[in-house]
Amino acid sequence: MRSIAIFLIAIGAISTSATAQNHPEIPTPDVDWLACTRLGDAPARLACFDRWAAQQVPATTVTVPKTAPPALASEQPTPAAPAATAAADKPAQTAAAEPDCRSGQSSTLSRFWELEASSDCGRFNIRGYRPISLSLIGADSVNTAPSTPTAGHTASYQPYLQGETRIQLSVRTKIASGFLTHDDPLKRDSLWFGYSQQSYWQLFNEQLSRPFRNTDHEPELMYIVPTDADLPGGWRLRYSGISLNHQSNGQTLPLSRSWNRIILMAGAEKDDRFTLTGRLWQRMPEDAASDDNPGISDYVGRAEVTGMWNLDKLNSLGMTVRHSLQAAGNGSIRIDWLRAIGTPARSNLASGLRFHVQLFSGYGDSLLDYNRQRTVLSIGLSLVDW
Repeated sequence: MRSIAIFLIAIGAISTSATAQNHPEIPTPDVDWLACTRLGDAPARLACFDRWAAQQVPATTVTVPKTAPPALASEQPTPAAPAATAAADKPAQTAAAEPDCRSGQSSTLSRFWELEASSDCGRFNIRGYRPISLSLIGADSVNTAPSTPTAGHTASYQPYLQGETRIQLSVRTKIASGFLTHDDPLKRDSLWFGYSQQSYWQLFNEQLSRPFRNTDHEPELMYIVPTDADLPGGWRLRYSGISLNHQSNGQTLPLSRSWNRIILMAGAEKDDRFTLTGRLWQRMPEDAASDDNPGISDYVGRAEVTGMWNLDKLNSLGMTVRHSLQAAGNGSIRIDWLRAIGTPARSNLASGLRFHVQLFSGYGDSLLDYNRQRTVLSIGLSLVDW
C-alpha cells in the first residue's frame, strides 16, 4: 500500500510538472519530493511525502485574473467616434448660463429701464434711480428766511451757513410688466415705483446744533413703454412713458412746500456713448389760497432735457437744462462730471462708485429755494445704476 501511495504521489507530481510546462504562466511547484525518494527508511519516506503533500496546497493554488470571454465577431464593440471620445475625457459641461440682465450686453437705456427680455431683471428688485450721493457743497448764497407770496409762508431769520453737505438717496423697483407687450417675445413695458430724497445738512453750523436745513421727498409712479425707432444722425428712440410725481419737504407752515405733476418722458441713445432724455410736465391744479409755492412752474420750469456723454469706460459728462417754456425764462442748468473708481462690478461695466463734481445755477435746487436763484458747486461720491 505504501508503494502504491508513493507511486500515485509521484504520478501527481509528474502531472503537475507537465501542466506547469504547458502553462508557463503558472509557477512550477517545489520538487522537494525527490529528496524523499532518497530516504532508505520506508516510514521516514512516507512522513516526508506527507509533509511535502501538505506544503503543496498553498503552493499550487494559483489565482488566475478574471478576464471577459472573447466576444464574437458580431459582438465586437463599435469604436467610439473621435468627438464622443473627446467628450468622454472632458468634465460634463453645464448648460450656458442666462445672460445677466445688467451685464452690459444690452444698451444703456435698455439696462436702465429693462426694455427687453435680455435686460429684464424681474419684479420687486431694488434698483438705483438718480445717483445716491454724499457731497460737500459751497454756494454763492443761502436762504436764511424762506418765503412765498402766500400768506403765512414767511419764515423767521436763521443764521444758516453757505457751506453745507448734501445727501441724496434714490431707489426704485419694478412692480408690474407686460401690459401692452405681453405677446412680444423681446420688448418689455413696465410699471415702476421710485422714491428720491435730498437733504441739506448744516454739518458745520455748530451754532444751530447742525440741523437739516431742508429735506425734499419725491415718490413717483412711472410707466415705461419700449418705443424703438430710428432717428436722424444715428440716434435711436428707445422708450416713452408717463409719470405721476409728488414732491414735498414734509414741513409745516411757514416752511411747507409741495406740488404734484403729470410728466411725459422719452429717451434716445447713440452708439451706447450718448443718451438724451426729456421730460415735459404739467402741474396739477391747486387752490391759490393754500398753494405753498405759487408760480413754481415759472421758476423751476415745465420741461427738462438731460444729455449724457460716456467719454470712456471711466468718465462721463452730463448736462441738464430746465426751462419754464415762458418768455420769462428762468429754469436752471446743471453740469455733472463722474469718474468711476474702484474695481468693476461686472466684467464689461465700470464700477458703480463715482467721484462726482456738479455745478448748478438757477432756480429749484431745492423746494425751499424754488423762487431763489443761486449757484452751487458740489464735490463728493455717488453710486449710480446705469
